[in-house]
Amino acid sequence: MLEEKVTDLAESGFTSAWLPPPTQSLSREGYLPQNLYCLDSCYGSLSELKSLLHKMNEHNLRAMADVVINHRIGTTQGSNGMYNRYDGIPISWDEHAVTSCSGGKGNKSTGDNFDGVPNIDHTQTFVRKDIIEWLIWLRRSVGFQDFRFDFTKGYAAKFVKEYIEESKPLFAVGEYWDSCEYSPPDYRLNYNQDNHRQRIINWIDSTGGLCAAFDFTTKGILQEAVKGELWRLRDPEGKPPGVMGWWPSRSVTFIENHDTGSTQGHWPFPSDHIMEGHAYILTHPGIPAVFYDHFYDQGLSLHEEIAKLMQIRKCQDIHSRSSVKILEAKSDLYSAIIDEKLCMKIGDGSWCPSEPEWRLAASGDRYAVWHK
Repeated sequence: MLEEKVTDLAESGFTSAWLPPPTQSLSREGYLPQNLYCLDSCYGSLSELKSLLHKMNEHNLRAMADVVINHRIGTTQGSNGMYNRYDGIPISWDEHAVTSCSGGKGNKSTGDNFDGVPNIDHTQTFVRKDIIEWLIWLRRSVGFQDFRFDFTKGYAAKFVKEYIEESKPLFAVGEYWDSCEYSPPDYRLNYNQDNHRQRIINWIDSTGGLCAAFDFTTKGILQEAVKGELWRLRDPEGKPPGVMGWWPSRSVTFIENHDTGSTQGHWPFPSDHIMEGHAYILTHPGIPAVFYDHFYDQGLSLHEEIAKLMQIRKCQDIHSRSSVKILEAKSDLYSAIIDEKLCMKIGDGSWCPSEPEWRLAASGDRYAVWHK
């Protein structure tokens, strides 16, 4: 039960918690939604959800709804035999709400197709009106304050902009998950990932800057860098190489999520370098996100080490726009000064700041943090 952990989350310094999709769904995880207004899911009942959100609100911990609006499973078959009509439930669309590329009678998709299910046609005015009403209901009646937009490659960013403008979440982040660039024959990660981060930047820009984005570039680079290639963490301009290096206030940094790690493990961070990853994202600009599994499912010491780094970040007032001065970036060592208030290193290489005013604040396996 997450409700039992709310006090600990708040005391540890979290400001928002991304919850799984709340709606009734054909998949247990919640990513094949059907009746958007039914919030009884595999995770619990509507009353349990409201109780959780009430407790979170009491502890100034914002609840982030996982908004899955790229696709929706129908209740009845349309003219082509696909389940792309929504009879008998709220928001009872017909086939015109479904893109022509996924078997509907709507317009062509404005993004990538999510295969095997009816994709929502966001170009339709009636569709957007219904989605906006639902998002406002999640905000005002249910009690969610933040939104995470799932699979945003599936529809144009201008619609995310409109949804945010109309429903007014306190914070919003989009999952624009694009592949990093690797080179054959061994498919090693390329040093330069500027094209990758530029695509994420372009997406943020197309939302009018209203929506942050998960920094998949930083994750992709960091999880290779910690394997003895820490030179990757400085780009040719001397900046951090991810979205964080170009637009830190819109970059949500992370080292793992439910897709990349956990039970799915599509793109996992090396498990023996997890604290190095946290020492990097929790001392650097951007908006860091900590994975539930790391904080609660991998032992008390990991929980305490992560919480300590979060406390240092808060006490030193490191924020999403903090400045980074990279001092070292070679195979076994990365070190940097952030806002002239905090100093850190990761890697096997031994290093510490030379000036006597720096005091060790936290250290562990292949990482250390100092402040003045």
